[in-house]
Amino acid sequence: MRILHTSDWHVGKVLKGRTRHDEHIRVLAQVVEIARAERPDLVIVAGDLYDTAAPSPDSTRVVTRALSALQQTGAQVVAIGGNHDNGAALDALRPWADAAGIVLRGAVGKDPDELLISGSTAAGERWQLVALPFLSQRYAIRAAEMYELTAAEATQTYADHIARLIARLSETFAQPGVINLLTAHLTIFGASTGGGERDAHTVMGYAVPATVFPTNAHYVALGHLHRSQQVIGPCPVRYCGSPLAVDFGEEENIPSVAIVDVAVDQAARVRDVPVRGARTLRTVRGTLEQLATVDLPDAWLRVFIREKPRVGLREDVQALLPDALEIRIDPDMVPDTRNAQMAQRAGRSPRQLFGDYLDSRDSTEDGVRELFDELYDEVSTAS
Repeated sequence: MRILHTSDWHVGKVLKGRTRHDEHIRVLAQVVEIARAERPDLVIVAGDLYDTAAPSPDSTRVVTRALSALQQTGAQVVAIGGNHDNGAALDALRPWADAAGIVLRGAVGKDPDELLISGSTAAGERWQLVALPFLSQRYAIRAAEMYELTAAEATQTYADHIARLIARLSETFAQPGVINLLTAHLTIFGASTGGGERDAHTVMGYAVPATVFPTNAHYVALGHLHRSQQVIGPCPVRYCGSPLAVDFGEEENIPSVAIVDVAVDQAARVRDVPVRGARTLRTVRGTLEQLATVDLPDAWLRVFIREKPRVGLREDVQALLPDALEIRIDPDMVPDTRNAQMAQRAGRSPRQLFGDYLDSRDSTEDGVRELFDELYDEVSTAS
């Protein structure tokens, strides 16, 4: 069977105040075109359909139309919730999804069997898929238990919960003649972040080892990290990455979707298909004279200006580069005064340092220095 694996659409993303609505429409239209050309039996969307838990009506329209268009290519479509998604809100769309022939799983509920989906291809190949949405550590571990655990213990407890849940869901993988698949929205130890993920959900407390996956899985389709990559594990494990660069930390990534060919007796063969519908993100550095030669008409820009700070410098850069979304002074142009400040403070009393502070603020209020002296003497005597 053939699988199209995509993830981390982040529809509704606003980059430095600029909407990417039109880019998302082009990107997802290209994903649909890839599905029409590749004719997959199954499309897996491994979480983070939206960039925010409260998507706008326009964002909801883009996502639902994209899912419908993918289903209309003849593929079975399965989508799960990610850490940016509102799992309960996605599950509220399940009546629409069911009517459209789309499998949507927004959150881990009370019935784990709902997370096991099965089907067959037009050629008669049987498959089953464990669909595991993002599971918050706070949800997986009771609040009282988290307060009693150290950070390392909480991390291990979360990984243990994920491992037990996957083991329970994949019990049926022992059936002969069935292609065993799993999709999840997780951080795996040793994998490389893409550069634009939400830090709070990629730190070690949310990371699990690849050993949580069963050895008899034919393919594990992951979402959450935005860089396409294979992960070393007991079975084929892969992040497909995001189909567009979400933030400037991802400008070196190649947006793509993964096409996977797999059979009961055949190891998964994966190839990345680039998606080029979004504008590129680029970082440029230079003086105003050098920036005047920059010719990147189809890119959003982050600019490090090599000029001394002055009034109107930002406006001058924006006049040269209207698509500059972020403008900063190059760190090399900002003098490091920390050592000089430390030298000035060395050997000076608290009274002298406080006096310097008042002088820097042009403070002439009567009695402030005397009050500081009294307070300092009182604290010094008490200690």
